Amino acid sequence: MVTCPAIQCLKRKRLYEQQVEQLGNFQLRIHDQMIMLEGAKATTETVDALRTGAAVMKAMQKATNIDDVDKTMEQINEQTENMKQIQEALAAPIGAAADFDEDELEAELEELEGAELEEQLLEPALTSAAPSRPVSAGKQQVRLAPQKNTDEDDELAALQAEMAT
Repeated sequence: MVTCPAIQCLKRKRLYEQQVEQLGNFQLRIHDQMIMLEGAKATTETVDALRTGAAVMKAMQKATNIDDVDKTMEQINEQTENMKQIQEALAAPIGAAADFDEDELEAELEELEGAELEEQLLEPALTSAAPSRPVSAGKQQVRLAPQKNTDEDDELAALQAEMAT
């Protein structure tokens, strides 16, 4: 059999194609292996980090006693309560100002208003020349300070007294 150089070239071509395909498969396997190694490395690092964290947490837990935590919390609560008491003491009014009964105060005010109204009614007509203040519905306004008579008011009052006799 005579082999022609063209057939031989085709055989070589197919061999090369097989080799290229094999090399491509090898590259894929190597790439897959690299990905698996990177994943394994990340997993190992994660596990190592978790172990380290667990060991540190265990050491911290040994250093922290639950009784110490309870004592500390009690101290904090006690200090907080003390601060509340101090703030309440500072906020309380001085003296007995906070002990006033509102109903009692209103009754005393009505009594004073009634006494003032009675006093105004009993005053002689001579001194009531000043215009009276309007009384609101059911309540008399309280005068803050007595008005001082001027010289003219005194003379007017004296003249009115002379004319009345």
